[in-house]
Amino acid sequence: MKLAGQTAIVTGASRGLGLAVASAMRREGADLLLVARSEVLLRAYTHLLAAAAPGQAGQQAHAFAADLRDPDAPRAILAEARRLWPRLDILVNNAAIGGPIGPLADNDWDAWRDTIQVNLLAPAELCKLAIQWMRESGGGRIVNLSGGGAAGPRPNFSAYGAAKCALVRLTETIARETAEQGIRVNAVAPGAMDTEMLREAQKSGLEPASVTVDPKIAAELIVYLASEESAGITGKLISAVWDPWRTLHARAADLNGTDVYTLRRILPEERGKAWGGE
Repeated sequence: MKLAGQTAIVTGASRGLGLAVASAMRREGADLLLVARSEVLLRAYTHLLAAAAPGQAGQQAHAFAADLRDPDAPRAILAEARRLWPRLDILVNNAAIGGPIGPLADNDWDAWRDTIQVNLLAPAELCKLAIQWMRESGGGRIVNLSGGGAAGPRPNFSAYGAAKCALVRLTETIARETAEQGIRVNAVAPGAMDTEMLREAQKSGLEPASVTVDPKIAAELIVYLASEESAGITGKLISAVWDPWRTLHARAADLNGTDVYTLRRILPEERGKAWGGE
Protein backbone atom coordinates (compact mmCIF):
# COMPACT_ATOMS: atom_id res chain seq x y z
CA MET A 1 0.00 0.00 0.00
CA LYS A 2 1.67 3.18 -1.24
CA LEU A 3 0.27 5.52 1.42
CA ALA A 4 -0.04 3.28 4.45
CA GLY A 5 0.06 5.32 7.65
CA GLN A 6 0.15 8.62 5.76
CA THR A 7 -2.16 11.56 6.58
CA ALA A 8 -3.78 13.50 3.74
CA ILE A 9 -6.04 16.52 3.29
CA VAL A 10 -8.15 16.47 0.11
CA THR A 11 -10.23 19.54 -0.75
CA GLY A 12 -13.27 19.42 -3.01
CA ALA A 13 -13.68 15.83 -1.89
CA SER A 14 -17.46 15.36 -2.11
CA ARG A 15 -17.72 14.71 -5.85
CA GLY A 16 -15.91 14.28 -9.16
CA LEU A 17 -12.15 14.08 -9.07
CA GLY A 18 -11.95 14.83 -5.34
CA LEU A 19 -14.06 11.80 -4.54
CA ALA A 20 -11.98 9.65 -6.91
CA VAL A 21 -8.79 10.87 -5.19
CA ALA A 22 -10.24 10.12 -1.75
CA SER A 23 -11.20 6.60 -2.85
CA ALA A 24 -7.78 5.93 -4.39
CA MET A 25 -5.91 7.23 -1.36
CA ARG A 26 -8.02 5.22 1.04
CA ARG A 27 -7.32 2.05 -0.94
CA GLU A 28 -3.61 2.84 -0.62
CA GLY A 29 -3.87 3.12 3.17
CA ALA A 30 -4.00 6.89 3.83
CA ASP A 31 -5.82 8.53 6.73
CA LEU A 32 -8.00 11.24 5.24
CA LEU A 33 -9.44 14.63 6.08
CA LEU A 34 -12.01 15.30 3.37
CA VAL A 35 -13.01 18.92 2.83
CA ALA A 36 -15.95 20.36 0.89
CA ARG A 37 -18.70 22.94 1.29
CA SER A 38 -21.57 20.55 2.06
CA GLU A 39 -21.31 18.75 5.40
CA VAL A 40 -24.27 16.53 4.47
CA LEU A 41 -22.65 15.35 1.24
CA LEU A 42 -19.27 14.93 2.91
CA ARG A 43 -20.62 12.73 5.69
CA ALA A 44 -22.66 10.66 3.24
CA TYR A 45 -19.64 10.08 1.01
CA THR A 46 -17.39 9.34 3.97
CA HIS A 47 -19.73 6.48 4.92
CA LEU A 48 -19.90 5.28 1.31
CA LEU A 49 -16.12 5.46 1.09
CA ALA A 50 -15.71 3.35 4.19
CA ALA A 51 -18.12 0.76 2.78
CA ALA A 52 -16.56 0.68 -0.71
CA ALA A 53 -12.95 0.68 0.53
CA PRO A 54 -12.94 -0.65 4.11
CA GLY A 55 -9.22 0.04 4.55
CA GLN A 56 -6.93 -1.22 7.27
CA ALA A 57 -7.62 -1.52 10.98
CA GLY A 58 -7.63 1.94 12.52
CA GLN A 59 -7.59 3.75 9.19
CA GLN A 60 -9.34 7.12 9.48
CA ALA A 61 -11.64 9.14 7.21
CA HIS A 62 -12.81 12.47 8.62
CA ALA A 63 -15.12 15.10 7.12
CA PHE A 64 -14.78 18.86 7.52
CA ALA A 65 -17.13 21.36 5.92
CA ALA A 66 -15.50 24.58 4.72
CA ASP A 67 -16.19 27.09 1.96
CA LEU A 68 -12.94 28.34 0.43
CA ARG A 69 -14.64 31.61 -0.46
CA ASP A 70 -14.22 32.36 3.24
CA PRO A 71 -10.73 33.79 3.85
CA ASP A 72 -10.68 32.05 7.24
CA ALA A 73 -11.26 28.59 5.73
CA PRO A 74 -7.60 27.54 5.16
CA ARG A 75 -6.67 28.22 8.79
CA ALA A 76 -9.76 26.34 10.00
CA ILE A 77 -8.91 23.33 7.82
CA LEU A 78 -5.33 23.12 9.09
CA ALA A 79 -6.48 23.61 12.68
CA GLU A 80 -8.81 20.63 12.29
CA ALA A 81 -6.02 18.52 10.79
CA ARG A 82 -3.69 19.45 13.67
CA ARG A 83 -6.43 18.44 16.11
CA LEU A 84 -6.64 15.03 14.46
CA TRP A 85 -3.01 14.22 13.69
CA PRO A 86 0.52 14.88 14.95
CA ARG A 87 1.80 15.48 11.41
CA LEU A 88 0.63 16.15 7.83
CA ASP A 89 2.09 14.12 4.97
CA ILE A 90 -0.03 15.08 1.96
CA LEU A 91 -2.11 18.04 0.79
CA VAL A 92 -4.22 17.80 -2.37
CA ASN A 93 -5.61 21.16 -3.50
CA ASN A 94 -8.45 19.95 -5.69
CA ALA A 95 -11.36 22.29 -4.85
CA ALA A 96 -12.20 24.80 -7.60
CA ILE A 97 -15.04 26.75 -9.16
CA GLY A 98 -15.53 27.63 -12.81
CA GLY A 99 -16.21 31.30 -12.25
CA PRO A 100 -17.91 33.77 -14.58
CA ILE A 101 -18.20 32.80 -18.25
CA GLY A 102 -17.80 35.32 -21.05
CA PRO A 103 -15.45 38.18 -21.93
CA LEU A 104 -13.65 39.80 -19.00
CA ALA A 105 -15.24 43.17 -19.79
CA ASP A 106 -18.69 41.65 -19.18
CA ASN A 107 -17.89 39.52 -16.11
CA ASP A 108 -19.45 40.11 -12.71
CA TRP A 109 -16.51 41.38 -10.68
CA ASP A 110 -17.56 39.83 -7.38
CA ALA A 111 -17.78 36.43 -9.08
CA TRP A 112 -14.37 37.01 -10.69
CA ARG A 113 -12.79 37.75 -7.32
CA ASP A 114 -14.50 34.74 -5.73
CA THR A 115 -12.91 32.55 -8.40
CA ILE A 116 -9.44 33.90 -7.62
CA GLN A 117 -10.10 33.36 -3.91
CA VAL A 118 -11.20 29.73 -4.29
CA ASN A 119 -8.84 28.68 -7.09
CA LEU A 120 -5.68 30.55 -6.10
CA LEU A 121 -5.63 32.40 -2.78
CA ALA A 122 -7.12 29.57 -0.68
CA PRO A 123 -4.83 26.88 -2.19
CA ALA A 124 -1.85 29.21 -1.75
CA GLU A 125 -2.62 29.71 1.94
CA LEU A 126 -3.20 25.98 2.40
CA CYS A 127 0.24 25.41 0.85
CA LYS A 128 1.77 28.00 3.18
CA LEU A 129 0.24 26.45 6.30
CA ALA A 130 0.96 22.89 5.18
CA ILE A 131 4.62 23.71 4.47
CA GLN A 132 5.02 25.25 7.93
CA TRP A 133 3.70 22.02 9.45
CA MET A 134 5.55 19.65 7.11
CA ARG A 135 8.87 21.33 7.96
CA GLU A 136 8.31 20.37 11.59
CA SER A 137 8.14 16.66 10.75
CA GLY A 138 10.76 16.41 8.02
CA GLY A 139 8.80 16.72 4.79
CA GLY A 140 5.65 16.00 2.83
CA ARG A 141 4.00 16.20 -0.58
CA ILE A 142 1.66 18.78 -2.08
CA VAL A 143 -0.35 18.25 -5.27
CA ASN A 144 -2.13 21.22 -6.84
CA LEU A 145 -4.75 20.75 -9.55
CA SER A 146 -4.23 22.66 -12.76
CA GLY A 147 -6.95 23.13 -15.36
CA GLY A 148 -7.90 24.70 -18.68
CA GLY A 149 -6.11 27.98 -19.22
CA ALA A 150 -3.03 27.16 -17.17
CA ALA A 151 -0.73 26.47 -20.11
CA GLY A 152 -2.49 28.54 -22.77
CA PRO A 153 -5.19 31.21 -23.19
CA ARG A 154 -8.78 30.18 -22.50
CA PRO A 155 -11.05 32.94 -23.80
CA ASN A 156 -14.27 33.56 -21.85
CA PHE A 157 -12.88 31.88 -18.73
CA SER A 158 -10.41 34.56 -17.66
CA ALA A 159 -10.77 34.17 -13.88
CA TYR A 160 -10.43 30.38 -13.97
CA GLY A 161 -7.51 30.46 -16.42
CA ALA A 162 -5.65 33.23 -14.60
CA ALA A 163 -6.00 31.47 -11.25
CA LYS A 164 -4.88 28.09 -12.57
CA CYS A 165 -1.91 29.55 -14.43
CA ALA A 166 -0.83 31.35 -11.27
CA LEU A 167 -1.28 28.16 -9.23
CA VAL A 168 1.07 26.27 -11.55
CA ARG A 169 3.73 28.98 -11.29
CA LEU A 170 3.24 29.00 -7.51
CA THR A 171 3.80 25.23 -7.57
CA GLU A 172 7.09 25.65 -9.44
CA THR A 173 8.20 28.42 -7.09
CA ILE A 174 7.49 26.77 -3.76
CA ALA A 175 8.94 23.49 -5.04
CA ARG A 176 12.30 25.27 -5.30
CA GLU A 177 11.84 26.97 -1.94
CA THR A 178 11.20 23.67 -0.17
CA ALA A 179 13.47 21.31 -2.11
CA GLU A 180 15.96 21.11 0.75
CA GLN A 181 13.23 20.57 3.35
CA GLY A 182 12.00 17.18 2.15
CA ILE A 183 8.85 18.66 0.59
CA ARG A 184 7.82 17.91 -2.98
CA VAL A 185 5.26 20.07 -4.79
CA ASN A 186 3.73 19.22 -8.17
CA ALA A 187 0.73 20.19 -10.29
CA VAL A 188 -1.57 17.85 -12.22
CA ALA A 189 -3.46 18.58 -15.42
CA PRO A 190 -6.29 16.03 -15.12
CA GLY A 191 -7.81 16.43 -18.59
CA ALA A 192 -11.44 17.17 -19.40
CA MET A 193 -13.72 15.22 -17.06
CA ASP A 194 -17.49 14.85 -17.07
CA THR A 195 -18.09 17.18 -14.14
CA GLU A 196 -20.73 19.74 -13.25
CA MET A 197 -18.17 22.48 -13.96
CA LEU A 198 -17.55 21.22 -17.51
CA ARG A 199 -21.26 20.75 -18.22
CA GLU A 200 -21.99 24.30 -17.05
CA ALA A 201 -19.26 25.66 -19.33
CA GLN A 202 -20.53 23.70 -22.32
CA LYS A 203 -24.12 24.87 -21.73
CA SER A 204 -22.92 28.44 -22.24
CA GLY A 205 -22.03 27.61 -25.83
CA LEU A 206 -18.56 29.10 -25.35
CA GLU A 207 -16.84 25.82 -24.42
CA PRO A 208 -16.48 23.31 -27.28
CA ALA A 209 -17.49 19.72 -26.75
CA SER A 210 -14.55 17.53 -25.82
CA VAL A 211 -13.79 13.90 -25.16
CA THR A 212 -13.86 13.35 -21.41
CA VAL A 213 -11.55 11.10 -19.44
CA ASP A 214 -12.12 8.93 -16.40
CA PRO A 215 -11.18 10.87 -13.22
CA LYS A 216 -9.65 7.65 -11.88
CA ILE A 217 -6.66 8.24 -14.20
CA ALA A 218 -5.89 11.62 -12.63
CA ALA A 219 -6.53 10.12 -9.18
CA GLU A 220 -3.90 7.45 -9.88
CA LEU A 221 -1.41 10.15 -10.90
CA ILE A 222 -2.13 12.12 -7.71
CA VAL A 223 -1.51 9.00 -5.61
CA TYR A 224 1.73 8.45 -7.53
CA LEU A 225 2.92 12.01 -6.80
CA ALA A 226 1.84 11.71 -3.16
CA SER A 227 3.82 8.50 -2.67
CA GLU A 228 7.51 7.73 -2.41
CA GLU A 229 7.29 6.06 -5.82
CA SER A 230 7.75 9.53 -7.37
CA ALA A 231 10.67 10.54 -5.13
CA GLY A 232 12.85 13.15 -6.82
CA ILE A 233 10.05 14.66 -8.92
CA THR A 234 9.09 18.18 -7.85
CA GLY A 235 8.07 21.50 -9.41
CA LYS A 236 6.42 19.92 -12.45
CA LEU A 237 3.07 20.24 -14.25
CA ILE A 238 2.18 16.71 -15.35
CA SER A 239 -0.70 15.69 -17.58
CA ALA A 240 -2.64 12.64 -16.47
CA VAL A 241 -3.61 11.96 -20.09
CA TRP A 242 -0.61 12.83 -22.25
CA ASP A 243 2.53 12.33 -20.15
CA PRO A 244 4.25 8.97 -19.42
CA TRP A 245 3.94 9.54 -15.69
CA ARG A 246 3.76 5.90 -14.61
CA THR A 247 7.50 5.51 -15.33
CA LEU A 248 8.55 9.11 -14.69
CA HIS A 249 10.51 8.22 -11.54
CA ALA A 250 13.02 6.41 -13.77
CA ARG A 251 13.71 9.78 -15.44
CA ALA A 252 13.81 11.91 -12.27
CA ALA A 253 17.54 12.62 -12.67
CA ASP A 254 16.96 13.85 -16.23
CA LEU A 255 14.07 16.07 -15.10
CA ASN A 256 16.05 17.81 -12.38
CA GLY A 257 17.49 21.10 -13.57
CA THR A 258 15.43 21.18 -16.78
CA ASP A 259 12.34 23.14 -17.78
CA VAL A 260 10.53 20.00 -18.96
CA TYR A 261 6.89 20.00 -17.75
CA THR A 262 7.03 23.66 -16.68
CA LEU A 263 5.52 26.95 -17.85
CA ARG A 264 7.92 28.87 -20.08
CA ARG A 265 8.31 31.57 -22.72
CA ILE A 266 8.75 30.36 -26.31
CA LEU A 267 11.49 32.07 -28.30
CA PRO A 268 11.22 32.90 -32.04
CA GLU A 269 14.04 30.52 -33.04
CA GLU A 270 12.14 27.63 -31.48
CA ARG A 271 9.47 28.19 -34.11
CA GLY A 272 11.86 28.66 -36.99
CA LYS A 273 11.79 32.48 -36.89
CA ALA A 274 15.07 34.34 -37.40
CA TRP A 275 14.28 37.51 -35.45
CA GLY A 276 17.71 38.07 -33.92
CA GLY A 277 19.56 41.38 -34.15
CA GLU A 278 21.68 42.19 -37.18
